[in-house]
Amino acid sequence: MENLKALPIGRDDFEKLIGNNCYYVDKTKLIKKLLETKSEVTLITRPRRFGKTLTMSMLQNFFEYAGESSEDLFSGLEIEQERELCDTHKEQYPVISISLKSAKQGTYMNALEMLKQTISPEFKRHEKAVLAYNYEKDRIHRILNAEGGESDYLSSLQFLSQILYDYYGKKVIVLIDEYDVPLENAYFQGFYDEMATFIRSLFESVLKSNPCLEFAVVTGCLRISKESIFTGLNNLHIISILNHGYAEYFGFTEEEVKHLLEYYDLSDRMPDMKRWYDGYRFGDVEIYNPWSVLSFISDLREKRTSSPKPYWSNTSSNSIIKSLIETADLKTKSQIEDLIDGGVIRSIIHEDVTYEDIYQSKENLWNFLFFTGYLKKVSETLIDGMVYIDMKIPNKEVREIYKTKITEWFQERIKKTDLSLLYQAMFACETDKFQEQLEKQLHESISYYDGKEAFYHGFVLGLLSNMQDYLVESNREAGDGRPDILIKSYNVRKPAVILELKHAKTFQEMQRMAERAVVQIDKKHYARELKRDGYENIVKYGISFYKKNCYIVNR
Repeated sequence: MENLKALPIGRDDFEKLIGNNCYYVDKTKLIKKLLETKSEVTLITRPRRFGKTLTMSMLQNFFEYAGESSEDLFSGLEIEQERELCDTHKEQYPVISISLKSAKQGTYMNALEMLKQTISPEFKRHEKAVLAYNYEKDRIHRILNAEGGESDYLSSLQFLSQILYDYYGKKVIVLIDEYDVPLENAYFQGFYDEMATFIRSLFESVLKSNPCLEFAVVTGCLRISKESIFTGLNNLHIISILNHGYAEYFGFTEEEVKHLLEYYDLSDRMPDMKRWYDGYRFGDVEIYNPWSVLSFISDLREKRTSSPKPYWSNTSSNSIIKSLIETADLKTKSQIEDLIDGGVIRSIIHEDVTYEDIYQSKENLWNFLFFTGYLKKVSETLIDGMVYIDMKIPNKEVREIYKTKITEWFQERIKKTDLSLLYQAMFACETDKFQEQLEKQLHESISYYDGKEAFYHGFVLGLLSNMQDYLVESNREAGDGRPDILIKSYNVRKPAVILELKHAKTFQEMQRMAERAVVQIDKKHYARELKRDGYENIVKYGISFYKKNCYIVNR
């Protein structure tokens, strides 16, 4: 175990990853694919944390000029088998490489400042060539010191490509990672138009009709419409998760996951890997979530009996899911419930969208969920010239993210909801009104039933969380067992309430299950400690649930 390579969790710098003897899932054949395709600008979209940044770093290290004493980072990797390609292209180009992820800020001015702080270091990285340039010295000084105004940066990448071309006499490779982060953030923060204008100018100047450009690779999570960002860029080759090319170069294939587990002597956990982190399909290739695979292996190396967890939920923006849930109408809520229950949804797919389009139709929200990795393609159908895709939740990890976000949304909504009628009916033994108010909340919620009684238990506890001056206890020992929920005031003169919950398998079974629940309260003496503490008014409810229906019996 001591001689095994380290896991590259959180490492997106190729040079450091190789230099620190980390396990690298070899994606270097992407280099050959790019050179064979000969596209001038390639836009590759993949979900967050699927290896885009590490791959861009790998490309930079392969193509960029290096000193004579530099270490050969590609020794033993697949691309080294392509001797002629390596002799022609390896370490033969000036490279501009930036990531726009730091522009995720609350205001346009702060986001612009972070973009300036991103571009200025790239000028400093090429300082030898930049300082040798004999034109626009004042602008160069301002950019190097991150002091320039917005106008200094609108065409700054094109400016740098010109400087590098003049210095090296060779065309430049441009790598732009996380291109859509500033746009997504700006949309949700309310300054999308300003940010789109800046990004459009930055990209057009360096990617469109730039005589200094050899080729460019741009990566992101979503494909933003050409009209929004890439206006008039006719040389753009777009590779989304629907395309067959490049499919195996982002994320892990099943064979790669098997090799990882075998290397760390964890092959017996492959079923967990498949159930939790498989399910994505890029083109026709089955893909695993690489971040979650590596995180789970890390936990397993610490403790072989570790259970899988939704690691991806802490690394990916969930704004789209939250937006979908908050704006859901009755039909959409039903569709979300079907998805969580393992069902399939059919929707038209539009790859060319803008953030302004999200709320124009529910189909656009399904589109965003699909391209960001929260849904996967099951099948594809052409109807009247339109492409429809059947989609479902890809795996257990993503299903847990949906459930977690739905629970959080429910708790946020309950804090703003007046539930006084429900509370009053419950304490006053007005069973019909209590049932009516409880069903109303069920109908307005998004439900998932894989937990059966556990779901309804959590649902009722959520409704009771706003109660003032009352203590709500769950599954505490009482009498000869544990009542589901016990509600009591510190004032023993006020009524105490015992709730016993059941899940009915059919609508017709609800009454019988509710009656069984209320009998259980007496049979197991759940009220005994309350009586001993001085409570005289003790209300007992048996409640059964079937989907979004409930039946309440009072005793």
